[in-house]
Amino acid sequence: MSTSKKTVNRLKKNYGTWILITGATSGIGKELATHFAKSGFNLVITGRRVEELNQLSAEFKDVYKVQTLAVPGDLSLESDVDDLLIKSNHLPIGIVILNAGYGTSGKLINADLKTELNMIDLNCKSVLKMVHHFSNKMTSESRKGALVLLSSMVAFQGVPNAANYAASKAYVQSLGEGLARELKPMGIDVLCAAPGPVASNFSKRANMKMGASLSPKDVAQPIVNAIGRRNTVLPGLLTKVLVYNLRLLPRWGKIRIMEKVMHGFTKHQ
Repeated sequence: MSTSKKTVNRLKKNYGTWILITGATSGIGKELATHFAKSGFNLVITGRRVEELNQLSAEFKDVYKVQTLAVPGDLSLESDVDDLLIKSNHLPIGIVILNAGYGTSGKLINADLKTELNMIDLNCKSVLKMVHHFSNKMTSESRKGALVLLSSMVAFQGVPNAANYAASKAYVQSLGEGLARELKPMGIDVLCAAPGPVASNFSKRANMKMGASLSPKDVAQPIVNAIGRRNTVLPGLLTKVLVYNLRLLPRWGKIRIMEKVMHGFTKHQ
């Protein structure tokens, strides 16, 4: 993954050199963090796996000579969200990438309710709290900023056998679309990134067996390019094909198609 010098310079000019990335120890978050470190950005990174987080931070400092702040934590816990906000508050963070999240699958009636509620805490509540904090911080400091929210292709319709996960991403997508209009006059750009299936730890935790999928590299580069230029990006050719084909159907038809797709992902359960 390599971003043009023109794009790197645009991002630094508009937003400065400090970026915060949640869920930075694997998948899309790790790919984005590595890319930005390579491009000379300073990073605040967070994740649940302390050893991996510290190793990543040390690598960025040693290899790319950038400043890093590693704040381990589980962002489904409000106390850990508060800890991250307090420890990063002194830094002029210009780009905030809210990548942390996970999914569940199967019929909701059979699901563990505690897990489903925990997912809402991470995918929705932590996103709202951090968006509120950083949008206020950026405006109070009279700085331009960018908020990147990780949505999903499942955000655009109900999805049987992943109903709660899809609903959580619909919340993120709707929140981002609304905030993009609210915050633009204040100099804050909002981007919703809505990828399709990605080969990462996500599928294992969600108990899905996905066939064709994107690599984190396929997803990360379009996200970087779209910051400050678009309100929603569908990263990767596979994502575009899936979403654009679904757009041709009425909403009930989209739901039926996604039901068949999720049946294929979850038939091993």
